[in-house]
Amino acid sequence: MLEQSMKQQLKAYLENLKTDVQLVLSLDDSDTAQKLHELAYEIAELNDKVSVIEDNNASVRKPVMQVVNPTKQTSMSFAGLPMGHEFTSLVLALLHSGGHPMKLEQPVIDQIAALDQDIIVETFISLSCQNCPDVVQAFNMMAAINPRIKSSMIDGAAFQAEVTERNIMAVPTVYVNGEVFGQGRMSLTEILNKLDTGSAKKAAASLNDKAPFDVLVVGGGPAGASAAIYAARKGIRTGVVAERFGGQMMDTMSIENFISVKETQGPRLAASLEEHVKQYNVDIMNEQRVSNIVEAANTDDGYAHIYLESGAMLKSRSVIISTGARWREMNVPGEQEYRNKGVAYCPHCDGPLFKGKRTAVIGGGNSGIEAAIDLAGIVEHVTVLEFADTLRADQVLINKAESLPNIDIITMAQTTEVVGDGTRVTGISYKDRNTDEIKHIELAGIFVQIGLVPNTEWLKESAVTLTPRGEIEIGAHGNTNVNGIFAAGDVTTVPFKQIIIAMGEGAKASLGAFDYLIRTPAPTAK
Repeated sequence: MLEQSMKQQLKAYLENLKTDVQLVLSLDDSDTAQKLHELAYEIAELNDKVSVIEDNNASVRKPVMQVVNPTKQTSMSFAGLPMGHEFTSLVLALLHSGGHPMKLEQPVIDQIAALDQDIIVETFISLSCQNCPDVVQAFNMMAAINPRIKSSMIDGAAFQAEVTERNIMAVPTVYVNGEVFGQGRMSLTEILNKLDTGSAKKAAASLNDKAPFDVLVVGGGPAGASAAIYAARKGIRTGVVAERFGGQMMDTMSIENFISVKETQGPRLAASLEEHVKQYNVDIMNEQRVSNIVEAANTDDGYAHIYLESGAMLKSRSVIISTGARWREMNVPGEQEYRNKGVAYCPHCDGPLFKGKRTAVIGGGNSGIEAAIDLAGIVEHVTVLEFADTLRADQVLINKAESLPNIDIITMAQTTEVVGDGTRVTGISYKDRNTDEIKHIELAGIFVQIGLVPNTEWLKESAVTLTPRGEIEIGAHGNTNVNGIFAAGDVTTVPFKQIIIAMGEGAKASLGAFDYLIRTPAPTAK
């Protein structure tokens, strides 16, 4: 089941086990069950502290492998075969069940341990989803800490009947005690805020008490991380407030144009960036959404005021806005109604849920054609709908797509409506722009890949100048029209939205902010 090199690596990890771990198998007669059986025994052979128990009455859902600490009575379950992206989740479950320390701060561990209700978690995933492991691992860590929390990873491809019954059309989808808890990427902090309702209020109070910053970076993507590092290296008080560290990069499966790195994945690069930032004295405030900014000229204390949706307010002498961009929506009837019910934005994450079904990709740029090629190996058929009369993707991608028999490409097609039966997508309607005829395609899934929208809605009431497209206008030093406020990355007018360009822009804005600080007197109360 496991290659020899992987066995050797896993054996080295398992040397960190401090207590016994049981792998409890509940199996059926499927091929997946046979592979799970083989995997469990291969793992057990690598360390004496790991044992296998076969108990087909231990779980209603089969095949499943439970990772159990028999002393603490903690349990994490893997329904289906935890390979692909989820193999790391399995390894961490083994280590954490066996007493290996978690990379969590003690207050977070204490908060998890203090949860005093039974919490049954079911996380439906696909093995190709790069967002799913973060959610699985967050709940698994909670289950390893608190025995009242039971966490199950469920591979949707292995349990398609259950996926259909629950009408799951996007991953990860999380159920807590039988009710839908959330969909998409969720961090441990976000999960705790939802489960422990008093934590958000405590966090807001803590943020209000923070001393003013010299540089406050708003956004934790590549531009924000770069800006924070460059500011911290100047020895000035630096903070980062972000909805999620890594930004849209966390949704990028493969990165092959980051200079000096032949190939990596977005979440992996984001983790490296966060680790780099943490090497400096940077105050990182995650899971916080900014709602407004008031420039220093309009405050009583001479600092810019940054307001958060949690009710907290931060102060800083200078601000670097790097809130990035998000996928553009079609804005047609049915899109919001069937979001995560057939309308999706991440083919890597949700593609496997449409195995053997007919799908469409909206958009003929690089992202759209790459998505079509990716989906073609999974689904029955892909139709690409492009508004213009030609595709905008690189010719090599177009050639590849045109060579695949289950991809059709339609240009001059204006999407007009997402059609469904009330619970899921059943088709899409579009206007043939050559004839104005409305046409309909029956399908199960629609993947939207039509570009980016800057995350600047929160700036609409501010003095910062935006373009008609919503991008922040910046100067040569990353400066905006407002003294002390800078911007960097995809949220700005800088052309070519690329990770490496965003990093350079972040560094430039940070240097611009430092130059502003050394030439501007420190605030004095008015």
